[in-house]
Amino acid sequence: MRRLFTFLIIVVAFSSCASKFSKILKSTDYDYKYKMAEKYYVEKKYSNAQTLFEDLFPVYKGTPKYEDLYFKYAYTAYNLRDYANAENLFKTFTETFPNSPKAEEADYMRAFSYYKQSPKAELDQTNTAKGMGQMQVFINTHPGSQRVFEATEIIEKSRAKMETKDFLNAQLYFNLGFFKAAAIAFSSLIDNFPDTNKGDEYKLMVIKSYYQYAKMSVEEKQAERFDKVVVESQDFNDRFPESKLLKTVENYKSLSLNNIKINTK
Repeated sequence: MRRLFTFLIIVVAFSSCASKFSKILKSTDYDYKYKMAEKYYVEKKYSNAQTLFEDLFPVYKGTPKYEDLYFKYAYTAYNLRDYANAENLFKTFTETFPNSPKAEEADYMRAFSYYKQSPKAELDQTNTAKGMGQMQVFINTHPGSQRVFEATEIIEKSRAKMETKDFLNAQLYFNLGFFKAAAIAFSSLIDNFPDTNKGDEYKLMVIKSYYQYAKMSVEEKQAERFDKVVVESQDFNDRFPESKLLKTVENYKSLSLNNIKINTK
């Protein structure tokens, strides 16, 4: 009985709020409607604020209030996690009000909205790449901004996610036994992320992949393909002379040299 009473109170309260909002939306007192839109915005009732701001566009377009109205409207989309729409709205804001004191923030929020659409590392990273690009544009456009540090951090996080994505793809090739494809993918990882601290690990996977590829090859191709392992091992020594993985690499090199001897007798 008590639960039913509580439920009825919630229903009545919700109906009352909906009725009140409906009256505000139908009102032709635009100053009052604008005031209520801002009230909802401050109270973080972004859906209501968004609806009212949108309804007020034709009324305030071309007036001094329109800039602030549009800026807050863009933020309602962001706060409602409609990041694709938010990105477009912040972009339109900077195009419409290029000299606004809020233009820098809008530029940043446009890039940040792309970043918020960045998915898990296992998924397609198109939005991650776009977010990185937009953050770099922001840094180039506003080099003196206090947000440059944040933008740089986001670029670094995005690059790390894209590196993880490429690593997972390369590892999947290896796990599925597509060793030549794995070797090429791990080599691309090193080329695409030259500042990575995992370069020696990726290079070892290149060597392992080519070794497995050589082992699986027909006899007449094995010597040539084991020689590729030897070349990659020597390249490892040149690139990572201090690596803890040198012994493992030397083992693959020795195994490959032995196989070359056997296959060239």
